[in-house]
Amino acid sequence: MSNFSSYNRDAVFKKLENEKLDVLVIGGGITGAGISLDAAMRGMNTAVFEMQDFAAGTSSRSTKLVHGGLRYLQQFEIKMVADIGKERAIVYENGPHVTTPEWMMLPFHKGGTFGPFTTNVGLRVYDFLAGVNKDERRVMFKPERALAREPLLRKEELRGAGFYVEYKTDDARLTIEVLKKAVQKGANALNYAKIIDFIYAESGLVSGVVVKDEISGATYQVYAKKIINAAGPWVDELREVDGSKQGKSLVLTKGVHLVFSKEAFPLQQAIYFDAPDGRMIFAIPRGNKAYVGTTDTAYEGNIAHPLMTEGDRDYLLDAINYMFPSLNMKAEHVESSWAGLRPLIAEEDTDNPGEISRKDEIFISDSGLISMAGGKLTGYRKMAQETVDLVAEQFKEEEEILYSNSETKHLPISGGEVGGSKGFEQFKKRKLNEAKAIGLTEEKMLNLIQMYGANIETLLDIYQNKQDAAEEAGIDRIVFAELIYAMEYESAYKPVDFFVRRTGALFFEIEWVRAHKENVINYMAKALNWNDKQKENYNQELDQLLYEAVTPVK
Repeated sequence: MSNFSSYNRDAVFKKLENEKLDVLVIGGGITGAGISLDAAMRGMNTAVFEMQDFAAGTSSRSTKLVHGGLRYLQQFEIKMVADIGKERAIVYENGPHVTTPEWMMLPFHKGGTFGPFTTNVGLRVYDFLAGVNKDERRVMFKPERALAREPLLRKEELRGAGFYVEYKTDDARLTIEVLKKAVQKGANALNYAKIIDFIYAESGLVSGVVVKDEISGATYQVYAKKIINAAGPWVDELREVDGSKQGKSLVLTKGVHLVFSKEAFPLQQAIYFDAPDGRMIFAIPRGNKAYVGTTDTAYEGNIAHPLMTEGDRDYLLDAINYMFPSLNMKAEHVESSWAGLRPLIAEEDTDNPGEISRKDEIFISDSGLISMAGGKLTGYRKMAQETVDLVAEQFKEEEEILYSNSETKHLPISGGEVGGSKGFEQFKKRKLNEAKAIGLTEEKMLNLIQMYGANIETLLDIYQNKQDAAEEAGIDRIVFAELIYAMEYESAYKPVDFFVRRTGALFFEIEWVRAHKENVINYMAKALNWNDKQKENYNQELDQLLYEAVTPVK
């Protein structure tokens, strides 16, 4: 049983109640995961609490790209592009199984946002700032070559295209792998653990939290020398609880993505294009699907549950039909969708969305609460480093304790222990040779390697040794192995954790979810001792998400 098992929840809560932590992180998205790993690597006694499932907020609802922020060049955010561009390669090398280079084509039409000159110059500057490898530097295409790569593009007034490398990822799996590495390095991590209040010392400094186990309803008091608020869209709510929300605040914008089958949208090449209103949109092939996003609208609804509206859906369908006119895409072609929030930092008294930044910032309140806001998926490791550097500096001043510098730059995340991108190619070949012997197709094996990386050994062990249990549960053997692995090694507690965050299936294999959900829920209910009410609630929660994935609100 791993330290990151859903069977260990109560024990971990009790353990944390009895010790004083060095660092307590609130928020189990990519930012909180990164901070926990960096702190644990430096030997700080660390724990992270997430009120939903890990990555359930913004970190499972992004465009799923570790990208260099090409459009920030337009806003002259030069330093940001340089930092984030360089960071992409680090994220890739440390977890080549969850991050893959993807050639992206940026077509330009007469009168569009980008033209041949601006694209060429922009991509050259981008290559330079991001320190892009020679074999991944941009190439410029004439219209014929662009159409040869993607025949669906709008031909009329096409003037050419830029061709450059981005990196695609599975954002939720990236978050989980970072957390698993943090736990391996000594951190504790709990999902469904909601901070309901802060505890203060006589000095007025924050010294702990009251945390509620959302599964059992029990509450615990956990003390720590430093408390870091990395709650993404909820950062301001926690600053309000602390009485320290002033100055800059978060502005939330919503982004929606639509998923299509290969039949409906036979996209061959990832495309970054401008919609009729000038907004830039991605269309990305992924397995036997294609997905398109994102919208960008101001948001003021339920933070935990943003929904796709008919307006969001129609905006993206219009954009697709504008750039890929032969498709004639309609609402019934949408197989699935997701909506996510971006927590951006606005200056005080600004009404202009143009003044909202994708930069990350750290706020320290009078109580000592450290809040981390803004930022992007790609820059998670760097943001974590900045935050933990600050904490290390405070420990040095206050207690004369010296901690090492960050050690995450060349640290493989969980599953990434394969010797970087080159080693991963060898690892893949080796594992593919074993597929036949254990009764798996090469395609299935490849999918599993891409999903679990070096951890595939544990998964295959379950696959080979729990055949009887799988049969008894009426669950396909591979699905069963993935489920057991998710519960015992990745803290999956509810069906949605497994079907949305651990496998991404609700977005990209929605029929697979419908096919397996009943038996999976029955097995989880028995294994985790849910009562009837829990089983009914968790079942409803999954049904609700299945419904919302295809049904927009008016």
